[in-house]
Amino acid sequence: MPTFNYQGRHADGSATSGVIDAPTQEVVVEQLMNKGIIPISIQLGGQGGRFRIDIKALLTPALPLEALVIFCRQLYSLTKAGVPLLRSMKGLSQNSTSKQLQEALQDVTQELTNGRSLSSSMQMFPKVFSPLFVSMIHVGENTGRLDQALLQLAHYYEQEVETRKRIKTAMRYPTFVISFVLVALFILNVKVIPQFSSMFARFGVDLPLPTKILITTSEFFVNYWLMMVVVIVAGLFGFKAWINTAAGREKWDKFRLRMPVVGELVNRAQLSRFSRTFALMLKAGVPLNQSLALSAEALGNKYLENRLLEMKASIEAGGTISSTAINSGVFTPLVIQMISVGEETGRIDELLLEVSDFYDREVDYDLKTLTARIEPILLVIVAAMVLILALGIFLPMWGMLDAIKG
Repeated sequence: MPTFNYQGRHADGSATSGVIDAPTQEVVVEQLMNKGIIPISIQLGGQGGRFRIDIKALLTPALPLEALVIFCRQLYSLTKAGVPLLRSMKGLSQNSTSKQLQEALQDVTQELTNGRSLSSSMQMFPKVFSPLFVSMIHVGENTGRLDQALLQLAHYYEQEVETRKRIKTAMRYPTFVISFVLVALFILNVKVIPQFSSMFARFGVDLPLPTKILITTSEFFVNYWLMMVVVIVAGLFGFKAWINTAAGREKWDKFRLRMPVVGELVNRAQLSRFSRTFALMLKAGVPLNQSLALSAEALGNKYLENRLLEMKASIEAGGTISSTAINSGVFTPLVIQMISVGEETGRIDELLLEVSDFYDREVDYDLKTLTARIEPILLVIVAAMVLILALGIFLPMWGMLDAIKG
């Protein structure tokens, strides 16, 4: 859980400061106000800026979206049937199949018993309930349409689950081929090439360049395999630490949108998610600037999130949605056109849903043809490996035959 440094004053004007563990800054403010402290400044990080690794957070798996879909569907049915909220939450916390969700629901139920609202209780568990989820529940509570908010969330997460399944299905074949090639490369360098190397050494023939490259690579694998494993593991941890920084995460997310072959697919999927999320929030009655901020956070792409937050700041400064969307440089002409028409007609949510459906169909088509586009690249890689291996082994064997005949 994040740690916050705070500075504030008591009711008598005396200064105070300290450290509080809380999931969000809003919870820190609430805890300080309950203690009679007026907060002056709240800053993240209560350990003097020292680098810490949360082992529990690394080992805890992410909550599957399927569990959230089932939870929303069940709570929607219970709420629509008129079952009291506290009773519904107690029953769902006992029957949840996800351990992480079950623990969170038990704590939420306890907070409900203490008099908190459902949205503020869920806000204390950001690892389980995202800000988008909490905002939808908050709007549903305030408008008396909690059941409709839960139904909209269920539809939203169902669409997310379907998109992820399609992406996993499309990437299964390329992942299998690349994994097989890496395993074959490791076995060849450790087991096969050393046998040929010893045979060539006994005959004393002059080795061609491809064979020298193969033998040098094989010796490096055999002698330094442990160091290679350490370097790979250290590289993975270093990469993980780099993308956990704000600048590193933004650069990596920007690179993902520019990657060959799959970059356009990722970009369309992100635009579809933004359109669907933004339309969902507007349709639920969430204010425009808050809807834009929540939609940006829901993308999971720091580069796009920062551009959308800049767009939010421009709107708050008096700009129109369409003009700020053009200046952001991240939207396609289709999205900009739909936003412009929706801004004029007051139907942005409906038009953005159409945009989302359009991009969903585009992403579905791209995923179906992804294997056909990646296959030539994989064939070139495999052919290059076979060519180098064949030249490295057969060229010195021909030289050995010439030596024997000579």
